[in-house]
Formats: sequence, structure tokens, C-alpha cells
Amino acid sequence: MRTGSAGRVGGCGARAEGRVEPLAVLRGLPAEPEVRAPRAAGAPERVRGVVRVAMVLTVAAHPPGQGYAVPCPGTSVRFARRRGPTRRVRAPWQGRGMTTSTRTRPGPGAAAPVTRAAVLRHRVRVQQLDRPAGSAAGPTDADVLAVGVQDTGPDGSLWALAVRGVPVRAGAFPEELALAWTLRGAPHLYRRADLPSVQRALRPFSDDDAARRVLDASRPWRAAGLRPLDAWARVAAAQRALVREPVVKGELSTLLTAELGEPYTRWCRPCGATHLYEQSFRLPALHAGLELVPGTSPPVLRPVPGWPPEQVGQVERADDEPDGEHDVVRLLLHLLGPMTPKQAAELLDAPLADVRRRWPSDAVEVEVDGRRSGALPADAAALQVHEDVADEPLVRLLGPYDLYLQGRDRDLLVPDAARRKALWPVLGRPGAVLVDGEVVGTWRPRTRGRRLGLELDPWVPWDAATTAGVEREHARLAAFRGLSAG
Repeated sequence: MRTGSAGRVGGCGARAEGRVEPLAVLRGLPAEPEVRAPRAAGAPERVRGVVRVAMVLTVAAHPPGQGYAVPCPGTSVRFARRRGPTRRVRAPWQGRGMTTSTRTRPGPGAAAPVTRAAVLRHRVRVQQLDRPAGSAAGPTDADVLAVGVQDTGPDGSLWALAVRGVPVRAGAFPEELALAWTLRGAPHLYRRADLPSVQRALRPFSDDDAARRVLDASRPWRAAGLRPLDAWARVAAAQRALVREPVVKGELSTLLTAELGEPYTRWCRPCGATHLYEQSFRLPALHAGLELVPGTSPPVLRPVPGWPPEQVGQVERADDEPDGEHDVVRLLLHLLGPMTPKQAAELLDAPLADVRRRWPSDAVEVEVDGRRSGALPADAAALQVHEDVADEPLVRLLGPYDLYLQGRDRDLLVPDAARRKALWPVLGRPGAVLVDGEVVGTWRPRTRGRRLGLELDPWVPWDAATTAGVEREHARLAAFRGLSAG
């Protein structure tokens, strides 16, 4: 096992004292604060007026003043081990299978208080990360497909579906799903039947939004007197006219450059050629009725079968036009909420003013550990319900671009700055080890022949149940890839 991007601490066999980065040592995960609430009928007298909410803590017998040994890079140690026995401790007030409602009634104008732990549990649940392997009804049975599942990295979108219980295997894209360049110009997976609705929902919110999404491409457009929305429509129409059968991206780029010319093109020094700006090439493609052929590199585009002709190049929208079930702002607020309009705008690369105009009118305000954010009413209610901790930890190996890691409140998900830097480096992101909603380490795949190994970087000491969970997910990932774990 090797240390992460922050480097090795203390040299070979060094003792880690205090805070260690990235193999930081904590004595346990922080417990949730007490939540004041009226005593429920039948509650024990000793907890009257207080509903105690506890997290599972890792307790290790450890001599005072001593740290944990940090293994040398290249050693065969698979997991960081503690010195001494460990056990999962359940507080005496925690029952089995009990759900306790602690709904707070804020005064007028006040935001309902919500704990960080409740937010993380809620995101696990609404993103269906708590579903057992293979439990989904079919390849389209995943709520995250409504907003799109990013297909970046070696395991990409299919592994993101697999960890949510969808029965899929690496490289085998079901016909019911389709891949397209959408949010931030990245490839995302959707239900094929939803693509026309997705296209309508992903039209730019305004000319300013159309300009912002394509970055530098908008400057020459505006200098030439072109509205950004008109430029999007022109590129989409040209793409549709040129793509009648599957075509490699580079070939289409050459054809578009000849078709459009300035102000759509630029000289690209790295390529040594003139072509369209990258985002102005990618983002109009779905509006042209084009999808990506999965598993192709360089990318291959092809027409979406049965694409409505009236939707080709149709990127204009009315300010008050609803986006229905694929309303991307509403979906993000549900799947990654609570969040602020600013966080949603950052995730969408959209102007804040446009996101505020499209903010759900029924959104309510909650306060997450002192910070005010928005939430949908049903989600705000669910955040006030505290569930008992399961007997076994819920462990998942999340890919680097999993939706759970895409929120812009990274300091909420990973409070420690050094660990945020390790999880979200500029280049070469690792995956995240998730335990009961908490990121407790990172992982990277290491393949040798037909065997898949993992390079693990635990951020906290893992107890036996967590270690066993990681080993199960390791075997699951290997089977997903058609390999053996080891």
C-alpha cells in the first residue's frame, strides 16, 4: 500500500503523530450532536427531552502517545491495521430497526437545522447507493440516469450504475441506455427513451448561459455580432447535416471547419490545425440529435435513431418554460441537496442569475451545520428523520467521477483540506472508499494480467467490518471487469 498524492509521511516505518496527511489517524469518526425534541410516547425516562443520534465509532486499544505505523511504498500490506482489538460500539439508546422522528419546528423565517451526517445519509439513500448488488429491476432502473451518469475513467458510468444495484458489466452498454456529451461537455449516460426530453431540459437558460458554457468560443461569436444561442443552433444544424452514419470526431471536426469557418474556428497550437473550439463542438451535438458510440476512443458520433426533426438545432426556450422530470436544477437539488443556487451554478457552469431564476419555487431553506441551503420539501422532511445504524457498515468503492463526489460543497463531504486535495487533485483523481456516507479513504486499481489489485489509502483506521466490506467490494469490482481479485 502506498500513500496518496500528498506524499509519504515520516519515512519508512515512521510513527504518525497528530494529524497525518494523507494517511491521517483519527481515533474515530465524529458523533452527531444531540438533537433536542419532545419525548415520544413510550420513550425511556432517562432520555426524556433528548433524542440521541450516534454514529458507529471505531474503538481501538492503543497505547497513549503512540501513532500508527505508516508502511513503506511498495510493501505488500493491503490495509492499514491497528495495534490491538477493535469493535463496533453501539450506544445503549440505539435500538434495532428503529426510526426516530425528530422534526424541528422552526419559528417564522427560520431554517430547519440539519446535521452534516443526516445530509450524507440522505444522499446515499436518494442516490440509491444503499441497494444490494444486482437488485435493480433492469439497466434503466436507477434514479441518477435522469440527471445523467458521467462516463469518465476506466470504469465510468457502468460502475456507477453497478454500485447502485444495476446488473451491468464493464464495457457492455445496454441498448436501453445512450451516451451523449452534456453537462460541462463531459459524456453522460441516460435512458435512451429520455434523450429528446433531456435535450429540451439541457438547452441553455439564456444567451449568457450559452456563452458561458462554451468558454472562449463566445468571444469571436459576439465580436462578429452573433448571438451565442444562434451560434449553437448553427453548429447543431451543421453537425446533423454532416453526420449520416457513424463518424470519428476528428473527421467530423475537419468537415465542420470547412463548413463553418470563422468565427466558429480557431488556430490550435497543440494540434497544429484550425478547428472549432472544443466545447462549441461538443455541447451542440445532442441538440443535433447525435449520440456517442460507447467505448470508442477517439470518440465516434452517430445519429440518434428516430430523433425528432423539429428538435434539430432548437436551443431557444422561454424563461418560464418548465423542463419536466429532467429539470436539471431540480434534479441536482434532490440528488445532491441541500445546496445553494451558487453551488448548482458552479456544477452546471451556468450563470448564477439564470440558476436563481430557475430555482424551484417550492424549495425550502434548511441550515446545515450553520450554513443555509435550499432543499425540496420532501427532502427537507426526510432530513429530519434519523435512522438507526445498521449492524454492518455500508461500504462502496466509488469511481472518481461518481455523482456522490460531484457536489460543490466539498468541504461538507470532506472537511479536512489536505484530504480534499488528495481526493480531488488537478490530474489523476482516485476513487473514494465510502462507509456509511463518509469518505474514509481512496483507492486506485492496479491490474496485473487477469488479476485486479487495489492501492488503498485509508484516512482512518478501518475496523474488521469495514475491511471486510472493502474486500467484498474489491471482489465485486473485479467481477464487474471480468477479472479475479488479488
